[in-house]
Parts: sequence; C-alpha cells; structure tokens
Amino acid sequence: MEQGLNGGLIRLKIGKIPNDILQKIILDKIGSSREEVLIRPKIGEDCCAVDFGEHVCVLSSDPVTGAVNEVGRIAVHVSCNDIASCGVEPIGLVATILAPPGTTEGELDSVMKQLCETAGSINVDIIGGHTEITSAVCRFVIVTTAIGRALKGRVVTTSGARAGNDVVMTKTAGVEGTAIIAFDKEAELLKALGRDLVDRAKEFMGRISVVKEGIVAGEFGVDSMHDVTEGGILGAAWEISEASGCGLCLYKDRIPVAYETQKICGFYGINPLKLISSGCMLITCGNGALLVEKLKEAGIGAAVIGKITADKDRRVLIVDGGLPEEIRQPESDELYKVVG
Repeated sequence: MEQGLNGGLIRLKIGKIPNDILQKIILDKIGSSREEVLIRPKIGEDCCAVDFGEHVCVLSSDPVTGAVNEVGRIAVHVSCNDIASCGVEPIGLVATILAPPGTTEGELDSVMKQLCETAGSINVDIIGGHTEITSAVCRFVIVTTAIGRALKGRVVTTSGARAGNDVVMTKTAGVEGTAIIAFDKEAELLKALGRDLVDRAKEFMGRISVVKEGIVAGEFGVDSMHDVTEGGILGAAWEISEASGCGLCLYKDRIPVAYETQKICGFYGINPLKLISSGCMLITCGNGALLVEKLKEAGIGAAVIGKITADKDRRVLIVDGGLPEEIRQPESDELYKVVG
C-alpha cells in the first residue's frame, strides 16, 4: 500500500500534515484573487492579513487535539500566540467547542471557565463561536480563531528572516509538551519521577503565552518571528528557513531545556527539541544580544541559539562541537508517542 498522492493509499500519521504534502494537496489548490489579502497561506506563515485601509486585520486559526486536560487554556494561547508572532496584540477570539457524547454539564462548564479566564488574563475578548456535542470526536476538540489589528507595514512575518540574522529563542524547549504530558500522564510520572517534579512540570501550563514577547520584539524591530508549536524547536526553525528561503545553523548546547523537560523526555525516550513548544518563540534580528537584554528586562528568558545563513539548502544543528546534523522537515510531534 505504498502509492503516492493521486493514488491516495498512504495513510498519514497523527499530527500536522507533513509540509511537502501540505504544499501539494492543500496550498497549491488555494487561489488568490482579492488584492485586499496581504499575507496569504504559506508554509511557516501561521497568520493571514487583510487590508482595512490604514490598518490591517491579522487572523489565525488553530485546533487543540493532542491534550485531554487544560484544553480550554491551551486553545486560547495557540491562536493568540500566532497573532503575537506578527508583533500584534490579539483583540478577540472565536471559539468552536466540539464535545463527545456523554459530556457532562460540569465538564463543559470547566472548559468554558478555562477559555474565559485565560482570555481575560491576556486582555482578549471571546467574541463568538459554536458549541455542540458530536459523535465525530472522542474527547474535547476546540478550534479558536484569533483576531488582531496593526498599522499597515508593521506586521512581522515568518518569511522576513535574512542572512546574517541572529536566531533568538525565548523560554525553554518543549514548554507546552512538558505541561500536557505532566497533566495527562500524572499517575505514571508520579511513580517514576516524584510529586515535586510533576507539580513543577504542570506549572509550565502558565508559560505557554508568547503575547508579551511578541509585543516586545515587535516594538524592538525584528525581521521575523515564529511561535514554536508542533514539531518543536527544530520544526519551527525548519519552517523559518522554508518561508524565508534562507538556511540556518543552530547550536544544541545553546538551546535552553528545562530540567523537568529533560527528565520527562528522558523517561519516555523522546526528543525535547521536537516536542510541541507553545510558550517559546523563535525570533530573528540583526542584534540578538540586545534583544535578549530587552526581553530579560520584561521578565522573559531568552538566548541567542544560532544564525540565519544565505545557503537555503543548509539547515543544520551543531551538536556539542561535533559534525552537523541536518534539520529536516517536521514529522509527527514527539507528543503523540506519549499521549497519541
């Protein structure tokens, strides 16, 4: 059963569609006719932008499918983070909630409280949506669309990275994945790693917004930003390279990985650099060291982890001073090896 695209026999893995298939089956079919659309669908670009005269409207939509607990909180952040990666403050959120048969009023109430409390914490209004019980899902699936507004010419794109830019990373690798696994596999991890570590890992759920760093970086003036979701640090780096047409070089020993993430990933035998990482942003700019200082002044940990290069065919990770390892297009996220 090995046939390709037109034969349609290859079964796709859980998670985001591989980028080569996404391009051939999805993106290549999308036409363009409206001149008001300023940013269109492209690998690595998570937002679109529509011309509204002096301003542009920035929009992004995302589902939450890989988590059982805290789905409402995650749903707010995943789409608002995309808006923030354009250097834009999110304003409103449209949420569609699909719940499985047997859902109780209490469970729905808990998810809605998470949505409302999380949106309020980043000054975002929930402005619409839809809620239903459906046998099409076996657990809560929430799809959110975030909306922001910016002056024309002030929107940062993933494709803006330029050769010579520093690559700056905020927070630590695998933030969201660490939290999801700690919640969804709590009983198992308690026996293996202990209560203190699991509780600390669960607290990572409070770190998955990048709205603050997106606004700081937008005001600083950067060339590109990309929030790190499925595929982790290496997946996001590959997408920046793909979108900008540049190469990149990252240094593994410069990439911050929290102790809790190291222990959980070690227990399950997964790679923290390929683990879903909402809460972490990759940013490219001419003076990464100065941006790191600005971010730290705002209370956001950050580090320069590499460089954008001119050779678009060279995407490498330097491991402990050894031979470079090729950074390949992201496959199914490491999360699904644990909670899939």
